[in-house]
Formats: sequence, structure tokens, C-alpha cells
Amino acid sequence: MTSLAATAQVTDDQMRRYAKMIYDVAGIEISPSKKQLLSNRIRRRLKESGIADFEQYYNFLKKLPISHAEWDGFLQEVTTHETYLFRDDSNWKWLRGTYLPELQKAGKNSLRVWSAACSTGDEAYSIATCVSDAIRNPSAWRVQILGTDIGVGAVKDAQEAKFNERAMRLVPDDLKRRYFSQLGGAAIWEPNAKLRAMTKFRQHNLLDRLSESPFDLVFLKNVLIYFNADSKKRVMQNVEQVMKPGSYLVAGAAEGISDLMGGFERIHPWLYLRK
Repeated sequence: MTSLAATAQVTDDQMRRYAKMIYDVAGIEISPSKKQLLSNRIRRRLKESGIADFEQYYNFLKKLPISHAEWDGFLQEVTTHETYLFRDDSNWKWLRGTYLPELQKAGKNSLRVWSAACSTGDEAYSIATCVSDAIRNPSAWRVQILGTDIGVGAVKDAQEAKFNERAMRLVPDDLKRRYFSQLGGAAIWEPNAKLRAMTKFRQHNLLDRLSESPFDLVFLKNVLIYFNADSKKRVMQNVEQVMKPGSYLVAGAAEGISDLMGGFERIHPWLYLRK
């Protein structure tokens, strides 16, 4: 079989149909300006699957159930973006310096956190690190951190929890020494048993309601920028339904959700309190 040329692109009609299919399944908008990027990423799936061209691959996906492994591979290609631990320093300063100390002053001894769109678990383990470092007498606390992502592959990576030097580059040195260990001298780090015990991961599409008990704190960052107004509204309704009154939402500053936050009080451009 002749491989598709590395410079080949989807046609305008294929771009429209692929974009609609992605939106219908994941709520993510792919603009026509992303034609080259989408083409590059689909080509990787063509090589992996052995399918000859864009049209055949589109028809192949349309016939598959969403639960099929190829759908997971496809969505991972078209939605993947860079992630690393301790991204956005202001979030972690607030968590360690304000939120967790206030919980302890209030006499709390339990905490449920949802890391939505957790990718490979970097955010969830950042949260676990902050909690481990800030809470006094952690044995008296019940901490549950749930990470979810639409990609089954991303969830598996999060469960394995192996982070390279680039992913670890912003972790403060003292926290890295206390809560992570290097594997056999390699440039790979893994969290200790204490952090792993706090975290669990599962596959979840943000367009669907999450079947979980309410959370005290939700992180929803760097994902809604890919959604349009209708899918953002649907996601935010699903998120709000699993947040306790008085809980906090940490969002990306550029998510474009300010007009959807009627049930929240804005504390910072990236922080909201559920009324």
C-alpha cells in the first residue's frame, strides 16, 4: 500500500465532516484554520491503523462504537496538549497558602477534589503533593482526589504515574525530594505511596454528568478553550451539579466561561466560589 504523502491535507469537505464528528462526540470545536494540524494528527492514525486515506478513515470511525479503542486513539491525537506538574504557580500558592490552611482552621478533616480533564495525571499529583505538604496530622484526614479524562490512554498513563524531567521541572525541589523518587537513576520520577493512595483515575466525557458524590474543590483548566458556547454551557452544568455549596472551582483564566457563572462568585480571574 502506498502511504499518504506527508504534505497531504484533508479536503474542505472532509475537514467539515471530521470537525462535526469530533464536536458531536467530545464537544470540542476544530476550526477550519486547523486543517493542517488535524491532517497531521489523522495521518498518525492512518499509519497506526494501516488505513489508506482520510476518507476511508472517516468512514471507518463512523461505523465504530465510541467505546472502540480506535476512537480513543483518535481523540487522544486531536485533543492532546502539553501538561506538566505545578502549572500556573498562582493556583498552587492559593491552594497551599490559603485554601488548605483555612480548611484546617475550620476544623475540617476531609477533602474531595476533582481534576477534570486530568490528561496524564500531572494536575492530580500536584494537588496531592500540596495536600500532603500542607495538612497537619494527615492520618486523621480523608482525602480523595479523582482525575478524569476522555482518553483511556491518558487515564492509563495517569495510573502508571511516570513523569519525565520536563513534566517535573516546576515542582519545588523540597517537594520533589519528599514526595517523588527517581527510577533507577533514570530521568523518570514517580510519586510515593502516600500520593498514590489519595488519587484515583477514570475515563469520563465532560459532556456527560459525572456519577460521583459532591466535591469540595474542582480543577477545570485549559480544556474549555476548545469548546463552543453550547458545549461549554453543558459542561458547566455538569460540573456545578457535583460541587458542594461553598466549594471552589479553579479554571483557566482564558476558558471564556464568565457569562456561565451565575451560580458562582468570582474571587480571581481563575477562581470561583459556588454560592
